[in-house]
Amino acid sequence: MSKKGPTKGSGGKGRRSLEGKGPTPKAEDRPYHKAYRAKQLSERSAAKRSTGNRTDRIKVNAEFVTGRNSVVEALRAGIPAKALHVAIRVDVDDRVRESLKLSAAQGIPLMEASKQELDRMTDGAIHQGLALQIPPYEYKDAVQLATKTIKDYDRGYTNSQPLFLALDGITDPRNLGAIVRSASAFGADGVIIPERRSVGMTASAWKTSAGAAVRVPVAKCSNLTSALKEIKAAGIFVIGLDAGGDMELPNFELATGPLCIVVGSEGKGLSRLVRENCDAIVSIPIDSAMESLNASMAVGISLYEVSRLRNQGTK
Repeated sequence: MSKKGPTKGSGGKGRRSLEGKGPTPKAEDRPYHKAYRAKQLSERSAAKRSTGNRTDRIKVNAEFVTGRNSVVEALRAGIPAKALHVAIRVDVDDRVRESLKLSAAQGIPLMEASKQELDRMTDGAIHQGLALQIPPYEYKDAVQLATKTIKDYDRGYTNSQPLFLALDGITDPRNLGAIVRSASAFGADGVIIPERRSVGMTASAWKTSAGAAVRVPVAKCSNLTSALKEIKAAGIFVIGLDAGGDMELPNFELATGPLCIVVGSEGKGLSRLVRENCDAIVSIPIDSAMESLNASMAVGISLYEVSRLRNQGTK
């Protein structure tokens, strides 16, 4: 009885078919797999960046005022801007029209961008098709500004006594913006902030200040305690706002002289070294049920009282 199938070998002809097709390719190397398309898109994006794509030249961490209401308010206030970025085929309403008109009048470059580009520039903020790019703020030197101001007063270049605000541990940009706005309203000569553990003039601070930072310089110092010592040496009284002070704000005697008011953060108040280097600690009388005031509110109340006392002294 004969066996089924071939009784002899193939002579090696079938060896290749027994070797298999090798290891399975990675998902990203298989043309019909979704990971392959994702890899291709990633490589194209990298190629665009390396060739200097326009959107890549705009840093993601750049400062932007976003949203139609915010942008038009910033332009009305005259906040310095590098460019107005507008989404392609944006739905035009009155706010967009006014933004375009104001930016043209102020000589601000207009840049078109896709929604995806705007999302990337603004780090996913709600922009509604408009984003106003703010340049880095140019800070004055705190000690130089204070020294020059008091020299100008001594020489008769200005009639108003020097008045400064120094911020100790203020980290909320809206607080800084509101303080700068109050400083402008009451004729202060500058706002001093330390380089560390302090907020700077961000887009949010610019927006809250309603453009007041154009009129009132914000100055920086490397160390607030050291700067206060030099300011005192220049002939400016330094007072700290804090609960349980040596004197109360109403009718305090130092208001009519050259003055620097130091305000701390809500809750923590003034730091120990800053407190120790103040000529006096002044408190605002408030209801005992209220623990503390917001920093910008405390500044506004203090500046009003200083202004009142100074005007009273000139009558």
